[in-house]
Amino acid sequence: MKVLVTEEVQASAADVWDLVRGFGDILKWSGGAIESVSVEGDGIGAVRTISIAGGAQLQEKLEAHDDAERMFSYSFVGKLLLPLDDYYATMSIIETGANQCRVEWGSTFTPNGVSEEQATGMVEGIYKNGIAGIKNALSA
Repeated sequence: MKVLVTEEVQASAADVWDLVRGFGDILKWSGGAIESVSVEGDGIGAVRTISIAGGAQLQEKLEAHDDAERMFSYSFVGKLLLPLDDYYATMSIIETGANQCRVEWGSTFTPNGVSEEQATGMVEGIYKNGIAGIKNALSA
């Protein structure tokens, strides 16, 4: 299945990219759901471990990163926290004006133990919360 969340942001694409481009920098814009982040490795293949409130941990591997295109992709590795198999996500920052851009955050995955509707709702919620966190971080 595929999910894509697209939202306009009233900030330059360069400013948004500066905020989100670092694979270990998700804590800066996560909106409070994340307690800590650590990264092993550097560049493509790096793995970040995200600790979420309640003690749960999620690991994501950087699959692609392109500063010129303002995009990165990642997949889940290790023990899966979410009921999603074959998860592969991409975030892109697209310039739409002098001081505005569009954040596109999408993924493909196979639900595991939940309905397609439940999986879609969960992933869309994560992305919408993340983009709200980006907007909040930029306005702080």
